[in-house]
Amino acid sequence: MTPPASRQFDLIVFDWDGTLFDSTELIARCIQSACADLGVAVPSRDDARYVIGMGLVEALQHAAPGLPRERYPALGARYRHHYVARQHELALFDGVLDLLAGLKARSHLLGVATGKSRRGLDEALGAVQLRGLFDATRTADETASKPHPRMLQELMAELGVEPRRTLMIGDTTHDLQLAANAGAASVGVSYGAHEPLGFAALGPRHVAHSVPELAAWLAQHG
Repeated sequence: MTPPASRQFDLIVFDWDGTLFDSTELIARCIQSACADLGVAVPSRDDARYVIGMGLVEALQHAAPGLPRERYPALGARYRHHYVARQHELALFDGVLDLLAGLKARSHLLGVATGKSRRGLDEALGAVQLRGLFDATRTADETASKPHPRMLQELMAELGVEPRRTLMIGDTTHDLQLAANAGAASVGVSYGAHEPLGFAALGPRHVAHSVPELAAWLAQHG
């Protein structure tokens, strides 16, 4: 595709949880509750938040390293039980719909690269009436989990966009490492799962501290 001269990025890919969707604290609590249900050591709040963005299996491996592998399905089932029971509490961050509408108005392609399952993402997209807004999406159960570059590589290939014209936006080091591994640029957001002190080593173009700040930066630099 031939990019407009005034646009730096043709494709903007967002992480979901903690970047667009205000779900970080609930996910962390569900991980802790699942561990408690199975009688394994309950991870701290910070440790539970750290695994957000990974695929479910990888996340649970990190959150409960002492759990025998054959019990991972049971742990995953307990996590999903707690999450489904409370997912009605979740919503997009304020300003996200306006942010996405502005990017579409400037003819950016939009994608999602998430550690959620395909079923989980489709349910979330339907619940917040976002179906059709994103041009392509990838989930951790249909490709390699972050920070492996495959998720972003598949999105770029599907939409015909080169890495140098692609921007990944996320709230974790997993997201920024994904971008680096795929040869794409990144922007971090500080209001999600990871403390932004760890972002600098991964070279993000910017770290936004709110959705309005992110929107303003994208309007000028996207």
